Amino acid sequence: MKISELASATDVAVPTLKYYLREGVLHAGEVRSRTQASYDDSHVERVRLVRALTGVGGLSIAAVRRVLEVIEAPGVGPTDVMAAAAASLYEPELEPEPEVPEVRRAQRGASKGDGSSARELVDDLGWHIYPDDPALTALDDAWSACSDAGIGLDAARMRRYATSMHRVAETDVSSVPADPAGAVRQVVLGTVLVDPVLLSLRRLAQQDVAVRAGAISPPPKG
Repeated sequence: MKISELASATDVAVPTLKYYLREGVLHAGEVRSRTQASYDDSHVERVRLVRALTGVGGLSIAAVRRVLEVIEAPGVGPTDVMAAAAASLYEPELEPEPEVPEVRRAQRGASKGDGSSARELVDDLGWHIYPDDPALTALDDAWSACSDAGIGLDAARMRRYATSMHRVAETDVSSVPADPAGAVRQVVLGTVLVDPVLLSLRRLAQQDVAVRAGAISPPPKG
């Protein structure tokens, strides 16, 4: 199919498709002439994948490129899937400054009072987490923000949250297919696209708990 037909098949404008080609998130078509290339179903699938990651997933094109590198990398073993997928979904800092990590560590300890950290939490839970996993930094930053806002997210409450999320993770991992390529794809897309599902379920569950506790009125029947 021509690029105009690819645009029709995916409901994505031709200029956007050309942008994807330039950025390397859409593989080139088969060259037919100096000005034309032919595209197939693999391009349709790739465009839909990119749209899912940038739309629902909220990833930048640079992050999408990293995700695709994980999906397409040869010889990726199942033990590497989770770490590679998670790492690909975190945006790198554009202008890192040497003093920032130390400042952040000091702020985390000060705002939490007890000096609790994500690393200490996962160690206490007995989780097997890589020391440089970016999710640790993200959790520390989010935890400190909660403490600064006076939410009172202490270590005991964090442990309850973590225990619940571990059960979610068990469900996630049980759905990963056996073949490495399929596993990478499932983990990456699942991490990005299922997060909004989990958030929505959490808010619906909060409503149900509040109704059962009598904190809010039940919804009208019928």
